[in-house]
Amino acid sequence: MQVTLKYSMRAFAAAMLFAAAQLAQAHAHMTRAEPAVGAAVAAPKQVTLEFDDALEPAFSSVEVTDAAGKTVTSGKSRIDGHDKKRMSVDLETLTPGTYRVKWVAVAADGHRTERSYTFDVKH
Repeated sequence: MQVTLKYSMRAFAAAMLFAAAQLAQAHAHMTRAEPAVGAAVAAPKQVTLEFDDALEPAFSSVEVTDAAGKTVTSGKSRIDGHDKKRMSVDLETLTPGTYRVKWVAVAADGHRTERSYTFDVKH
């Protein structure tokens, strides 16, 4: 019985170390977007993205382009000083059409994630 308990404790400790290592290497994933993915909205003044991990401001960014591929952001993207999980960018005045949001999120651990999504501006 003692050998089984000792083995179980070692296996549990190893599993916990493995889980901790995996968490330490987590990527930042988007948890919320405004405008939302696939939404049809009135012309927004900015795009705001929220992530499940703090972002590195020097390496994270968001860009918005129109259907022709023209950048429609007004200035650089920024990380919220009070919430490092929130990134936003101001937009030019948008006309009706489809827009692509392309983001790059680099977590504090250095792992990079990039994705894109679209939203529509209604007439």
